Amino acid sequence: MVDKIRIQGGIPLKGRLPISGAKNAALPILAAALLTDEPLHLENVPDLADMTSMQRLLQLLGAAITFQPGDGRKLSLHVPEMLSTEAPYDLVRKMRASVLVLGPMLARMGQARVSLPGGCAIGPRPVDLHIKGLEDLGARITLERGYINAQCDGRLKGAAIRLPFPSVGATENLLMAATLAKGETVIANAAREPEIVDLAHCLLAMGARIEGIGSDTLHIQGVERLHGARHAVMADRIEAGTYVIAAAITRGDLVLEGASPELFGAADETLAAAGIELSPVEGGMRVRPVAEGLRGTDVMTQPFPGFPTDLQAQFMTLMCVADGAAMITETIFENRFMHVPELTRMGARITVHGGSALVRGVPSLMGAPVMASDLRASVSLVLAGLAAEGETTVNRIYHLDRGYERLEAKLAACGAVIERIA
Repeated sequence: MVDKIRIQGGIPLKGRLPISGAKNAALPILAAALLTDEPLHLENVPDLADMTSMQRLLQLLGAAITFQPGDGRKLSLHVPEMLSTEAPYDLVRKMRASVLVLGPMLARMGQARVSLPGGCAIGPRPVDLHIKGLEDLGARITLERGYINAQCDGRLKGAAIRLPFPSVGATENLLMAATLAKGETVIANAAREPEIVDLAHCLLAMGARIEGIGSDTLHIQGVERLHGARHAVMADRIEAGTYVIAAAITRGDLVLEGASPELFGAADETLAAAGIELSPVEGGMRVRPVAEGLRGTDVMTQPFPGFPTDLQAQFMTLMCVADGAAMITETIFENRFMHVPELTRMGARITVHGGSALVRGVPSLMGAPVMASDLRASVSLVLAGLAAEGETTVNRIYHLDRGYERLEAKLAACGAVIERIA
């Protein structure tokens, strides 16, 4: 049986809520452990289903992993030798980020065999940019029977790579591969997400030579070998943004520990325009709605520093109870409006046309049984339940455990009436 979450809505959230380490930063950093035969010591690693899947894959490839649970979760990975260069379908299908082992394995071992991740609920996310970039670095790649087979003679060779689209995954894979390539690699039109910056800083600590960090052009001087290092994973800006919206939608007042307005790039302007006040405080950031209330605000998802696609569903839920109307346009992933029918069941007024959704605010949402479809859609329905009158039951919530650490416990500690039903 799959767990459900039951929520009694209408209670303002108040108190302090800790923000976990960023899943989307930790996943490529875990993969980076394959680049060296020395230990990589990490702090602030979130305890999530996707982390467990990546750890299982790395153990299969030869990693010895030790960790200490608790606050500031610490994890050590050591891959003295690669026991395998194959990432099998059974592990990769559970988590698309598994493809991030391709670049590191190829750079260190000269070969890799990685299952194609396949599609997912929010539309296909092809790996053709990863493959083309690795071919530019000198790899020979074939696709057969659902696997990417990659080989190179000796070391990869530095190259000038221009991405047609600033793909986060491709930028990460190529950045890791280039650290051990012979000569200089330039990645133009690289993604600029803070999680890539975090990966680059970890690689620097391991001895990589990278310039242009945080810009759209990365210069990497390949080195003979990387060494072990210590690194603390950045705070999760998507988790932080989700709880910003939780505070606003419940008319609450939260301090998000470990978060800061700088995490959000240009999205902080959108949140402010919608009527949310973000202010730095010692150890974190305070969030509350302005006295005049929430305002309908148009938004278009874009690569960083634009508004993140991973906050689109949550922001749409906020707009359901704002004054006026909002046009929400999704440009990154197709099929990312699957939460709309469920929000409509709760009384939201939303009209979808292609890649845009027109949201007309209503005085309040009404509790109802709803069904989650993907990670961010799942949490958007939890947010709706926190704001709604009466009881909401969110079904099929296994997606939540992939991206939100101790969600019910964190919300309950701030006053929410929320429970998981096995």
